[in-house]
Amino acid sequence: MTLSGFRDAGALALLLLCAGCGRQGATQKVTVAAAADLQFALPAAVRAFQASNGDIQISAVYGSSGNFYSQIANGAPFDVFLSADMEYPRKLAQQGLALPDSLFLYGVGRLAVWVPNESGLDVQKLQMRTLEADSVQHVAIANPQHAPYGKAAEAALRSLGVYDSVKPKLVYGENIAQTLEFVQSGAAQAGIVALSLAMAPAVRGQGSYWEIPLDAYPRLEQGGAILQRARNSPAAERFREFLLQAAGRGILKQYGFYLPEGR
Repeated sequence: MTLSGFRDAGALALLLLCAGCGRQGATQKVTVAAAADLQFALPAAVRAFQASNGDIQISAVYGSSGNFYSQIANGAPFDVFLSADMEYPRKLAQQGLALPDSLFLYGVGRLAVWVPNESGLDVQKLQMRTLEADSVQHVAIANPQHAPYGKAAEAALRSLGVYDSVKPKLVYGENIAQTLEFVQSGAAQAGIVALSLAMAPAVRGQGSYWEIPLDAYPRLEQGGAILQRARNSPAAERFREFLLQAAGRGILKQYGFYLPEGR
């Protein structure tokens, strides 16, 4: 085939692709900015949602809630925001960047001290003192400057009386998922992570954890909102409703996202 033939074939392929796009135009896309602790729970929820909503495609990006807040405030093209701190969606609503009547609580985050199997540490026995062990040279937490789980971890260290001894060991993940990765990779020997990550099937067999008591840190109310750019998107609303219904809540609960009594 000549070069011009390749060009003609390429043009024809592009034309057919565009024609196919037209036929598939009914598919609605929803882009979600999701807190990093949802990286295992949300895909499970999305699979269940799309099983009965095949006309909707959900794409999620995971990261620090504080960073997402800044990005959305600066025009980032997301449709739904699922935050590890309910305060961020509230602020966006106050700024006219999220729909006020779409705000919702999807769970209360929980913290856990997590160690890999090869550490040999009995985290259930040592509890928070695990972090003071001589074999633990680095302790990973999320960056408290912009990650809600980092702020909560720092508060827990202080309230349980180990902050001063553990502070020199601290290393900071950009978000709670990277915090877990630090421990998995050996860059840290222990970490304070989201319970939802420690409970995930992909992580459960790699280590052990001790759940930090809820009264040791401020309550991590996690919530979301539909953003202004998706104000006329029935697909975004359907996904939000799924997360609030029994099926969606049941999946989130499997990963440690519990709602307060009566919610």
